Amino acid sequence: MINLKKLALFFFIFLSLFFLRYPAIYAESPEEKLERLSSEIEQYEQEIGRLKNQATTLTNQIAQYDAQIRLTSLKITQTEEKIFLLGGRIDQLESSLTSLTDAFASRVVRTYKMSRISQPYLFLMSPSELNEKVSSFHYLKKIQEADRDLMLRLENAQLLYEEEKTEQERLQEELEQQKNVLGAQKAAKANLLEQTKNNERKFQNLLASARSEFEAIQAILAGRGEEEEVGRVSEGQKIATIISGASCNSSGDHLHFIVSSNGNAQNPFSFLRGGVDHENCSGSSCESTDGDSFNPSGSWNWPANPKIRFTQGYGHTWSIQNTWVGRIYSFHNGIDFNSKSSSEVKAVKSGVLFRGSYVGSGGCRLRYVRVDHDDSDMDTFYLHVNY
Repeated sequence: MINLKKLALFFFIFLSLFFLRYPAIYAESPEEKLERLSSEIEQYEQEIGRLKNQATTLTNQIAQYDAQIRLTSLKITQTEEKIFLLGGRIDQLESSLTSLTDAFASRVVRTYKMSRISQPYLFLMSPSELNEKVSSFHYLKKIQEADRDLMLRLENAQLLYEEEKTEQERLQEELEQQKNVLGAQKAAKANLLEQTKNNERKFQNLLASARSEFEAIQAILAGRGEEEEVGRVSEGQKIATIISGASCNSSGDHLHFIVSSNGNAQNPFSFLRGGVDHENCSGSSCESTDGDSFNPSGSWNWPANPKIRFTQGYGHTWSIQNTWVGRIYSFHNGIDFNSKSSSEVKAVKSGVLFRGSYVGSGGCRLRYVRVDHDDSDMDTFYLHVNY
């Protein structure tokens, strides 16, 4: 018959050795987890860099989205882990602060009582009582020194607690931003698959169209468009209409509006007035919080009637950062929008009107109008229009 005690001892020794040999399988400290996450994040960052240097194909672009989604997910986990660790430290600090505060309050009361020995009462004491009070006096001095040390520790703990709470709040904000980025990346991937129907030829056509539009806009801004002077126009006068639906280098109806000073593009939001009724569709979806800022601060009336449907801002936009258009250009030199009530395009200032077009590498003719302003060296360009 098998000795049960010996069998139990054998299994105990076996399991002890096994856990010592393979501790990471069953337990991973928070510090080890953060180190592992950092290593994985670095690997995915390198992978994204490698993918960006490869040929621009639909498969490659989807692989980039997948790597970016995985990278952002890892960063979210890393931030959550940091918040968890910080929460533990803050709980410990709160407990320590409470203990130190209680100890200090108790010590203050005791010190006060020991220090209040009246002189008349001293004369009535016996030698032994007097000796005890003298000893208490010396003890009191030591307590006061300890109190100063306790006060310093309390102040340091309070300072550290406030710093940790601030860091926790910062990490919480960072976490929310990372979650927004993750949502935007997933939406961008879904949008690409919807546009291309997972077809390589459709993806290459999208790229070619965007590249042709970018070249045409740059050429028009540089003065290489074929133009015809029409005559004078006043502020608010109708000068064109936004093309409905897809057109040359455009997958949908929108006005690409450029403000130029001596051939150099300016931020249109510096000139267009604020307070206009609008819908921000420049991010992962309409009215999402991840899109481009809609912050006009000028005095010009808008070239389209409200309600404005805003689809891309000026500069390093959401689309550049999160979609395939970042493969074509790194800076958007105007803003894109349309009107939900009318296709009418109006001059933002009085001046001389020119009608123009430019045939890019894609072979299609991109039509636009330009207004040379009367009151400055400014020009405004209105692209993807009929006249």
